[in-house]
Amino acid sequence: MKVTFLGTGTSQGIPIIGSTHPVCLSKNPKDKRLRVSVMVEWEGLNILIDCGPDFRMQMLANNFARLDAILFTHEHNDHVAGLDDIRPFFFRQGNIPIYAHERVLNALKKRFDYIFVTENKYPGAPGVNEHIVTDNDFEIQGKHITPVSYLHNQLQVYGYRMGGFAYLTDIKSISETEAEKLKNLEVVVVSALRVEPHHSHFNLAEALEFIEKIKPNKTYLTHISHLLGFHDEVEQSLPENVHLAYDNLKISIDEK
Repeated sequence: MKVTFLGTGTSQGIPIIGSTHPVCLSKNPKDKRLRVSVMVEWEGLNILIDCGPDFRMQMLANNFARLDAILFTHEHNDHVAGLDDIRPFFFRQGNIPIYAHERVLNALKKRFDYIFVTENKYPGAPGVNEHIVTDNDFEIQGKHITPVSYLHNQLQVYGYRMGGFAYLTDIKSISETEAEKLKNLEVVVVSALRVEPHHSHFNLAEALEFIEKIKPNKTYLTHISHLLGFHDEVEQSLPENVHLAYDNLKISIDEK
């Protein structure tokens, strides 16, 4: 399994438009972060988690020519706004399978109604095949996926476990039952917004406490704001098995 971090920033990205914060002015490319998303390459399948407003540039930067499925975590703009840009994949492949909570699918239908219509559809619009995600495991072309439910303030969000890899963004709290799904991981990706507490995201201390609880072999932090600090400085302060992700980072995960 290979995972590409397409974007690792928070909802405004880094740099923030017009900001004079030192991190936003950094010349280090690792301090420049598009909106958060990953591509998972799993035995011939390309599975995208979230499709945000930077999706087009992320695909061009990483030269992905095929898209087999999209898993959505939740309906916030930074996670769904790029859905229209799946058109090149649709024109080559046909309808793209999408997986999300029913609430999220309804939000997408409201926002991108022209994608979901079945009559008199505009011929340039992409098409999708909808799949409702519940708390039950499901498969994509024979690949087993476990949804992990948690809260982003009061909004339910799904993370996803695939083999020894799990991806959890926009997390603030999680039940003991759902946390049990995250045992014996090779790699977990967890959001860590900033140093100061936040009402709907793990801050750095909360993320590290959660990592200590589930004890993966390795962790990458994502959904990072400029308020977490400079990439290189934060990276040096982290435990040995915890790293800051950065845009276009590629990692390999051994399947056991």
